[in-house]
Amino acid sequence: MVQKFKWLLLVSLTFMACNSDDDVAPVVESSDGKALTAGSADFSKYVALGDSFAAGFSDNALFVKGQEGAYPNILAQQFALVGGGEFKTPFANDNIGGLLLGGNVIAGPRLYFNNTPIPVDGKPTTEVTAHLSGTFNNLGVPGAKSFHLLAPGYGNAAGVVTGTANPYFARFSSSATTTVLADALSQNPTFFSLWIGGNDELGYATAGGDPAVNPLTPPATFEAAYKGLVAQLVAGGRKGVIANLPNITTLPHFHVIAYNQLTQANLSSNGVSLVNTLNAQLYGPLSNALAFLGQGSRIKLLSTTGNNPLLIVDETLPDLSANLKAVLMGGGLDATTATVMGQIFGRARQALPTDLIVLGASSRIGQVPTVAADGIASPSPTLSQLGVTFPLPDRYVLLPSEVAEIEAATTAYNLVINAAAEANGLAIVDAKKIMDDLNTSSGITMNNFTLKATFVTGGMFSLDGVHPSPRGYAFIANKFIQAINAKYGSNLKGVDIGSYQVLFSKQL
Repeated sequence: MVQKFKWLLLVSLTFMACNSDDDVAPVVESSDGKALTAGSADFSKYVALGDSFAAGFSDNALFVKGQEGAYPNILAQQFALVGGGEFKTPFANDNIGGLLLGGNVIAGPRLYFNNTPIPVDGKPTTEVTAHLSGTFNNLGVPGAKSFHLLAPGYGNAAGVVTGTANPYFARFSSSATTTVLADALSQNPTFFSLWIGGNDELGYATAGGDPAVNPLTPPATFEAAYKGLVAQLVAGGRKGVIANLPNITTLPHFHVIAYNQLTQANLSSNGVSLVNTLNAQLYGPLSNALAFLGQGSRIKLLSTTGNNPLLIVDETLPDLSANLKAVLMGGGLDATTATVMGQIFGRARQALPTDLIVLGASSRIGQVPTVAADGIASPSPTLSQLGVTFPLPDRYVLLPSEVAEIEAATTAYNLVINAAAEANGLAIVDAKKIMDDLNTSSGITMNNFTLKATFVTGGMFSLDGVHPSPRGYAFIANKFIQAINAKYGSNLKGVDIGSYQVLFSKQL
C-alpha cells in the first residue's frame, strides 16, 4: 500500500566535550575550613546497598571505569579521610561492559557517542559463572527492586536462566542461598547507604507501562520490604544515609523521542515526499472511517509542511476492529484488506504531547515489527513501518494514565522512605527535589558547572537516559555528603565535579 522510505537517525546531538583525566584525586579540605571530622558517624566499615546507581551502571552497561566512579566509591574515598576503612567493589572484567552466561552474551556492551549513541566494539568478557570470592562493600545490584534485597537465592547462578536470580549478584554473592541484606550485615557495618526503589517503577516505565513485561511494585509490597530493610540496617543504633526517589518519568529516557517525531524528511524517499501517498492510501480512508464511527480525533491527515505525530496503540480505547472492518468494506475495500486494517488500527491513534515515547523506540520507528523485537508482527507487508503505517506497541509508549500511575507509586514509595528517615534518625537525600531542579531551565550549579536533565548535553545523565554520567555520579556523591554532614556533624567537603568526565570515550 505504501512505499518503503529511508529512516533518518532519530538522535543527532552535539557532543559535549569531556575531561580526559583518568585519575581523580579526592578533595581533602573540609567543608568549613576546620579539621576534618566524622562527627557522630563511624565510617570504619561502610556498606552500600542499592541498585544500578549504587553499582555505577552507566551508558547501558556495567564496566570498570563506571564502577570506579560510582557514588558509593566516591563516598568511601571521602570517608577514608576520617577513619573509613577498605571498600571493596565486585569489578567487572573489562571496560566493554555487558555480561556472559555460559559464554553467551546476555547483556550487551556499553554505549559511546558517535553522532548518536552506539555500542563499543568487542564482546563482553565478564562471565556470570566465574564467581568472585570474598566479601564486598559495594552491594549495588543492577536491576534489583526493593524486595529483591531480601530474597534468598537472588544470587544463585543456577536461577539466572529461570529469572529467579540476578546475574550481577550471582557473580559475587557469598552463597547460592544468601540475600543482599545478609551479605551486608555479615560484615558488621558501622555505616550504610541505601538507595533502592527506582527499579520498582523503572522497569514498568521503560516497558511502556506493560505489566506483562515488567510490573509496577504495589506500594504495600514496597513498604513492607523497605521497612524490613531499614529495621535490620539500623539495629544496634547503626547510622546511615538513605535517598528517596525522583519521578521516573522525568528522566531524559522518556523525553528524547518526540510524540511528533515524523518529519517531512522522514516521510520522503529520494527527496520525494510520501505524505500525499500516505494520506491517499492510508490516513485518508482511516480518518474517514473513524469519523463515521464518531472517533475522528484518533487519526487525522498528515500535514504536508510540519512534523506529524507517530501512530501508537492506546489500549485504553474501545476496540473498533470489527466496526472499522465493516465501514471500510462499505467504502469499497475488499474483505481481506478491511479485516487486516481493522485488526491493526482497532485501538490505534496518533500520539499526543502528553504521551511519552521510551528511548528504546528510537531503533524501531520505521522498522518492520517483529515478535522478537516488538512483541507483535504485522499481518500485512504493506502496513509494516512502526509508528508510520503500523502503530507503535504499548511497550514503547507511556500513556497519561500510566504516567499518573507511576507518579502515584513514587509518591507512595517516598512517603515510606521519608518516614523511615524521620523515625530512625537517618540522613536523607531528597532525590525527588534534585531531579525536579535538574529539569528546570536553570538546572543545578555545583563547582561552577551547571547540570541539567537534558539528554547528552545536560551533563547529568549517560547515554541510556536513565543512569548518571561520571560527572553526574560525582554530583550525587556530593549530595549524599551534604546530607551526611547536616545530620551527623561531619564536615567532608566532597569532590570537584569538574574533575569528572561528562561522557566516556570509545576507548578507555
